[in-house]
Amino acid sequence: MTILVSGATGTVGRHIVSQLVERGESVRALSRDPQRANLPAGVDVVRGDLTDVEAFGRAVDGCSGVHFITFNGEFGETLTNGVELVAATQAAGVRRVSVLGGWDESTLEPALRDGGLDWALLAPVEFMSNAREWAPEIVSDRRVRTLADWPSAMVHEADIAAVAVEVLLGAPADGRTYYLTGPEALTPAERTTRIAEALGEQVTWIRLTEDEERDRLRAFGYDEGYVEFGVELAKNPPAIGQAVQDTVTRLTGRPGRTFAQWARENVELFRA
Repeated sequence: MTILVSGATGTVGRHIVSQLVERGESVRALSRDPQRANLPAGVDVVRGDLTDVEAFGRAVDGCSGVHFITFNGEFGETLTNGVELVAATQAAGVRRVSVLGGWDESTLEPALRDGGLDWALLAPVEFMSNAREWAPEIVSDRRVRTLADWPSAMVHEADIAAVAVEVLLGAPADGRTYYLTGPEALTPAERTTRIAEALGEQVTWIRLTEDEERDRLRAFGYDEGYVEFGVELAKNPPAIGQAVQDTVTRLTGRPGRTFAQWARENVELFRA
């Protein structure tokens, strides 16, 4: 049977598609632009978007499993049509569902709780790929500046994908939430050191004041609501984000990838 992957060209979705193909599974990928998807040979790339229930209904037909994200559309809006998506999933005869969640619950999760499907929610505490936002400053000034100084047990996007694959192929999926971390909790200063080691050059971490952090976030184009959210998060991090979980190892049978590995894989982002 075929597994449908939404968000298939995203940071995690590409890994899910590739890992399913490596496991010998038939994969269908949902993409707004199939011509530019650039996915592995043999993947059935179909045009669609989770905000378009009709297109999703055509894509999910004949599938045995679905990977959902809880946001979609050109600007990453939170899904508001979860009931309709779950109804289409049920109508297609799908039994296994993995869901990559966000900060806030969408309409998809409660619809799945009421839908009688085997599903599980993946809850990464922080993506290692968030360090991409440091790239411009590392490239230009060989420095990283943040207000936050607390350790985060961030997880490699390929490990998020690996857990999704296990859920889709038979891991316990009784509506539970899988909290996902990497194998260590690192401060921004320690992550900066790992990137410097991958580069073979010195990179300096600098702690900002609250006002300097506001200016930094505004420079990314964030609105004032998000700026204040970012400052509060930097000052008062969720405890769960600092605690290493064994989920990746339990479900995949191998240790999670380290941030040092992520830095080596992505080192070209940080070169001048």
